[in-house]
Amino acid sequence: MKSIAERWFVIAGIGLLGAIAVAGVALAVYAALLFRELPDAAELAEYRPPTATRVYAWDGTLIGEFSQERRIYVPYEQIPPVVVQAFLAAEDRNFFQHGGVDVGGLGRAAVKNVANAAQGRRLEGGSTITQQVAKNILVGDDPTIGRKLREGILASRLEATISKERILELYLNEIFLGFRSYGVAAAAYNYFGKPLNQLTIEEAAFLAALPKGPNNYHPQRRRAQATARRNWIINEMQQIGWITREQAEAAIARPLATQEAPRRAQYADADFFVEEARRRALSMWGDDINAGGYYMRTTLDPRLQSAARDALMRGLESYDRRHGWRGAWGTAELDGDWRRAAREGTTPAERRTWEAAIIESVEGSSVRIRTAESDRTGLLEAADVTWARAGRGLNRGDLIFVEPSSGERFNLRQVPAVNGALVAIEPTSGRVLAMVGGYSFGLSSFNRATQALRQPGSAFKPFVYATALENGFTPASIVLDAPISYAGSRPGERWSPSNYSRRFYGPQTLRRGLELSRNVMTVRMADRVGMRRVADDAVRYGVVDEMTPVLSMALGAGETTPYRLTAAYASFVNGGRRIDPYLIEMVQDRNGSTVYRADRRECAGCARAFDGNDSPRLAPRGEQVMDPVTAYQLASMMEGVVQRGTAVRARELGPHIGGKTGTTNEYRSAWFVGFSADIVVGVFIGFDDNRSLGSGEAGSATAVPVFIDFMRVALQDRPARPLPRPANAEFRMVNGIEEAFRPGTVPVREERPETPSGPIPYLDVLRQEREALERQQGQAPPPQSAPPPPPRKDTSEDLRGLF
Repeated sequence: MKSIAERWFVIAGIGLLGAIAVAGVALAVYAALLFRELPDAAELAEYRPPTATRVYAWDGTLIGEFSQERRIYVPYEQIPPVVVQAFLAAEDRNFFQHGGVDVGGLGRAAVKNVANAAQGRRLEGGSTITQQVAKNILVGDDPTIGRKLREGILASRLEATISKERILELYLNEIFLGFRSYGVAAAAYNYFGKPLNQLTIEEAAFLAALPKGPNNYHPQRRRAQATARRNWIINEMQQIGWITREQAEAAIARPLATQEAPRRAQYADADFFVEEARRRALSMWGDDINAGGYYMRTTLDPRLQSAARDALMRGLESYDRRHGWRGAWGTAELDGDWRRAAREGTTPAERRTWEAAIIESVEGSSVRIRTAESDRTGLLEAADVTWARAGRGLNRGDLIFVEPSSGERFNLRQVPAVNGALVAIEPTSGRVLAMVGGYSFGLSSFNRATQALRQPGSAFKPFVYATALENGFTPASIVLDAPISYAGSRPGERWSPSNYSRRFYGPQTLRRGLELSRNVMTVRMADRVGMRRVADDAVRYGVVDEMTPVLSMALGAGETTPYRLTAAYASFVNGGRRIDPYLIEMVQDRNGSTVYRADRRECAGCARAFDGNDSPRLAPRGEQVMDPVTAYQLASMMEGVVQRGTAVRARELGPHIGGKTGTTNEYRSAWFVGFSADIVVGVFIGFDDNRSLGSGEAGSATAVPVFIDFMRVALQDRPARPLPRPANAEFRMVNGIEEAFRPGTVPVREERPETPSGPIPYLDVLRQEREALERQQGQAPPPQSAPPPPPRKDTSEDLRGLF
């Protein structure tokens, strides 16, 4: 028996040893596989997580960001100690003592998990910050024993490869903290609207509460839990000795105060501008712009941008009010869940004081409403009730938008159906100072400034006049404003252009024709100089990419965008140079190296020391596409449009303001492009479906008021001043107005026996100009020598007698 027992004992021992050997081999194979699959911890030495590109205005105001993950990468040296301490107190107080895995922490977590399991709570993992970095960046989050083993192994490798400070830097920049925030710096902006270095103890402690589960400690939905967790961390910081008892008690006593929702920037008026900058950045850098952590400085002027947004919105609302109340946007039963229905109405984000409301009662001129969010009651203003009754009326149960007025009264509000755009450009550089592409970006992100192709109407006429002035005409030239007819595009058809007033005014100077926007004069000029020249010049000036050379194009029948038209007007202000407008001034990568600069001009001599001589000068930007005298002539004539012409309403802005109105057939679009010496502003108003704005809604009535509102603000920092005079221009007084002429084009008196001192009839002036034009085109011999003109008193001799 003994021998049999011994034999079985030996067999059992051999079997156990075999099992152990097999298990050892299996474990070795598994470990080998684990090690083979482990990523290289050294990769983290150069690791940079996806980081948001931050977008700034020219003055440093943060206006937006582009990101896949909303993250602002901050080096360890720039992270305030209070933030580091708060996270260590919450997550890994022994971080600077352990080697990657905290055995004591694992034991404490195991003990706590017994109670957590019994109470159905979330189990604690006991992971150190180093392990969390390994999990978040290298290993992944699959809930397996293998993942936990890889995490522990990698944590030890990390500790041996990179410094503790680098591990903390990675952790605090990588971790997700809710509110669309990756990393502590983005969380500081999103939760508290401030940079990391301005966080208080209680704010840092709240952020440190979030790694356990941002939704568990949401500052609005779970405020009590968030406050309790924050206060626990503050107490931990005090027990460790990082803050005093007094500091802890004061921090705990303060309420948890966060923003209602994350915001990309405190400045919120530049949505159209930022989105356009993003499109352009994508075309230059591709998707890396959303993850590369670039610093982007734009050309935006926040003060002008806010003024542009306000001016356009007021102008569109004013137009909308002129055309009546369109009725409630919805209805609901007062005894039902009307608030839910009211929340479906979308107010413009830019109109922050508007609120959805329901009409509770209508008794004569007394209309009582109740707001959906604030639950306030009150009466609509009597003027609004009268206005609404002239439209589609008001009824009990109507859902409307209101805005607090005074006391318990409210104004009735309506989202305009019409839309528009405003662009402001610096004429010498092309910097886009402001851009608004519609009434509200939240309601429609379509940018009408850059994407809407529309006919400019009479706003195109200055470019026809520019071609005429470049080809023998002068501001004092006389063109006949009388009926004229041309062959149409089909056999037997005739095209007979007419003026806006349906009247004709006889012979007029070019200046007067532009000031009063005479259609027939414009067509006659285009016919005389040739539409091929007009079309080619329109392309050269940057108005369009191509243009069919037919006479109707002279009246603005082609299509362009407000952005391009405004940029083309800059040539009239900057001396005839075509500038390329731009929104992005400079871009730097995450290391501070400049990777893009809009101004690429070379400055010869800028590096030399001051030697008493003139400072180096940069060449002007842009290509010279127009004679400087021609540009000055047009600018002067368009100042007349404001002082005496179709934009006379803008005369309230003072002298040295110019521009041109534009209205298309059937009042489908209304334009005004205006300028001072330092800014060019284009305003467009029209429906997205290109339907009529209504009778009388011309550029002078609809677009000019928007320009005036904007320029009231713009001129505060950029007062209007006279444009610089071209060096080679000759100046004469004509009909009481000082006109500029290119050398050799000043009109002269001809000595005639029958009119020794009288004026030259306008037909003779036309003959002189026609002969000059034919000579320029090589179609006529030079004129016979004539006696010299009589001596002039000075360069400002009054030539009003000629006209």
